Amino acid sequence: MTAISRCFFSGHYDTQDSQSLVVVSFYKFADFPDHANMRTPLKDLCHQLRVSGGIILAPEGINGSICGTRESVERVLGFIQTDSRLKGLRQVESPVSPEEEAIHHGHSTTSPLAAGEDAPFRWDHVRVKLKKEIVTLGMPSVSPINKVGTYVNPRDWNALISDPDTVVIDVRNDYETRIGKFKEAVDPCTTAFRKFPFWVEDQFQVSDSDDEHSKGKVNGPNGSTKIEEENPERKMPQRVAMYCTGGIRCEKASSYLLSKGFKEVYHLEGGILKYLEEVPKSESLWEGECFVFDKRVSVGHGLEQGTFKLCYGCKQPVSDADMESPKWEYGVSCPYCYSLKSDEEKERARARQRQFETWGIIGGPDKGRRSTSSPNSNSIKSSTSSTQLSDSA
Repeated sequence: MTAISRCFFSGHYDTQDSQSLVVVSFYKFADFPDHANMRTPLKDLCHQLRVSGGIILAPEGINGSICGTRESVERVLGFIQTDSRLKGLRQVESPVSPEEEAIHHGHSTTSPLAAGEDAPFRWDHVRVKLKKEIVTLGMPSVSPINKVGTYVNPRDWNALISDPDTVVIDVRNDYETRIGKFKEAVDPCTTAFRKFPFWVEDQFQVSDSDDEHSKGKVNGPNGSTKIEEENPERKMPQRVAMYCTGGIRCEKASSYLLSKGFKEVYHLEGGILKYLEEVPKSESLWEGECFVFDKRVSVGHGLEQGTFKLCYGCKQPVSDADMESPKWEYGVSCPYCYSLKSDEEKERARARQRQFETWGIIGGPDKGRRSTSSPNSNSIKSSTSSTQLSDSA
């Protein structure tokens, strides 16, 4: 049981510990057709407690990652679990650096617009979105509520993936696997999770009789059909072990594989993050860093801050070496997206970056709300920044 879950049940806080900053990722698959009813009270509570991050509500459950003081985060998670269907959230807690804590605690609602920009999440902002799925596979019939693979504790993971009869599959996207993965893991090289089923059907001989791609029929003489002989290299493996960042994608992926006839399907409980937290580096089979979907960008063993930065042009991780490339331009492009962007797109990105550097927010200081500046100050701002912002007009 994690420290955060222990606090839920004890109801007691150490004063200093309760005010320390934490990042918690969580999810729960559940039958949740009235999910929309939770959006407003949950968002209001996060605003009240200054808890930031992003939360997704869907008919299949909840998925989120939030940042705030330990006491505030626990109150939010406690509120979520007042709904009996969401009890037992699967969650991973990550530490926050002293610098990030100083940023968070040193600012209030009257801070400058750029305050907290280096914190794991925007300190004053939480998004609670309503979606069809909490993780998008695009196959509503696949439900971990009904069928899911076998969870493997991080401490038992090494033995499983070291077995030569186990096929280890990384369920994440190509930009994630590029910076780190488990030894000998198969990389599907997908650009989005919804493409994972297509990779499976292309890679293995799946058993779904309703799937034309998997029936194995080919044209024979005189237009007849015959059953294609099995290709040993495409044969369905006896045992599969899968992993992802926090475990949520593996739940759906394992459910999908079981529906296709795979017999033994295992997945890493708590994902890479839990493994990096619990397994000592000296015993680890993990190589590289783990991409995370917040401003930390990547983490290493012990969930310590990683070395990668983010390209705001494509939201992909970049290394120090990548930033030495002539294709790197802060806020505009990197070696992975430079050739994919037109000159017009790059110029728009430059204009957005100038706005951000000038005001601390894209679109200017009064974006989305009534101007609070005096006429004189507006004219001063206009005269000093008209040249800088003219490209975005």
